[in-house]
Amino acid sequence: MRRIGDKMVIATQNEGKLREITALLEPYGIECVGAAELDLPDVEETGVSFVDNAELKARAAADLTGLPALADDSGLCVDALGGMPGIFSARWAEECEGGRDFFAAMERVWNALQACGPRASGDAHFACALAIAWPNDGQAEAFEGRVDGALVWPPRGQRGFGYDPMFVAAGHEETFGEMDPEEKHAISHRAEAFRKLVEALD
Repeated sequence: MRRIGDKMVIATQNEGKLREITALLEPYGIECVGAAELDLPDVEETGVSFVDNAELKARAAADLTGLPALADDSGLCVDALGGMPGIFSARWAEECEGGRDFFAAMERVWNALQACGPRASGDAHFACALAIAWPNDGQAEAFEGRVDGALVWPPRGQRGFGYDPMFVAAGHEETFGEMDPEEKHAISHRAEAFRKLVEALD
């Protein structure tokens, strides 16, 4: 992999994602600058996969700033819903009345699952794609991760963000919304993708 340097743009407007990625990169001495701090515009996610969308966002940020950029695209994939909301996870929250509302989005997911009938499985996974892009030539590399688990209702916990309060990772009892951030970082979909990124850096 090409050298990143000591400064990188994190191409997200999501403060929760920015905190997680900054914490994951901190041991490597890379200064992280968020998209909001640089007043970068949102990029329309027109891809058909998490990797597509992560690369779109990373390339746009790298081109606008002249710095290497890291973008994340991630979401909740529910088996009984054919993998939905998937790449539309944030959109399901944004389509709620009054703007982005992840509690309402969690209700939407749960109601859709209940509509599948009493035998519908609550099995689900979080998926993540991390993409690094370099300015000028558009080169990008992507790394994927996932964590399997199941949905619970009602949501539990105030930690994490997004759909975290309704997701329990396999082998655990706490939701991602209840889990200590360091424990979540050790097992999350984003952490798995990040481990692959770090292996490539090494």
